[in-house]
Amino acid sequence: MQLAALLISLMALAGRASAVSWYFLRYFPATGQKFTSFSGEMTIPTLQKAGVYYLWPGLQPSDNSGVYQNVLDGRSGTWWIGSGWCCSNPSLPWGSGFNTYAGEKVTFNNRIEGSSWTSTLTRQSTGETVTNSFALTSKSFNQALFAIELYDVSWDFGPLAFSNVVITSEGSSDSSWCNTTPENYNSATTFSISGLSKSVSGNKVTCKIGSVTLQKPA
Repeated sequence: MQLAALLISLMALAGRASAVSWYFLRYFPATGQKFTSFSGEMTIPTLQKAGVYYLWPGLQPSDNSGVYQNVLDGRSGTWWIGSGWCCSNPSLPWGSGFNTYAGEKVTFNNRIEGSSWTSTLTRQSTGETVTNSFALTSKSFNQALFAIELYDVSWDFGPLAFSNVVITSEGSSDSSWCNTTPENYNSATTFSISGLSKSVSGNKVTCKIGSVTLQKPA
């Protein structure tokens, strides 16, 4: 279990000692591969109250030095979503973001562009878009996560659904990692995955997943 960077994330973002609950699914690429893009749509759940809710897709590197995330944040009592690297090595400013509301869909697109990773978030109901770049190409991302991170609050917002997910890896033609059985941390989450397909071009694997839903605590 490689949880060090995730623990960095929760402590730095919350900024205080808290009781934390973790629910996440995690994909690892095949040996010799690394993830080179991660995109999809997140359906925004209902926020019951202000609290330290962090819901996110993200990439974690092989050195466990942090997490590159698109974080849906419930601390203000209204959902806000933004992208960033948490939390050091390197120290990078958090990206811009916007408020979003229950039932909306937000598209996330994380990809390598030149010497940086670029994150684009789009609020589909309004077309509002933010794009930020992060100096992270030195990192070898070997974990793709769909995560729920909760501090002193319960999973009271219903299912967390992702759709039209596309994850790419490069390094070999082995596509075995693209499956319907990601790691389910501590078997803590009831989940469903559907609409999976994969393709290979040279040493690049493209994994498409129609739906990934973290349904409820197991």
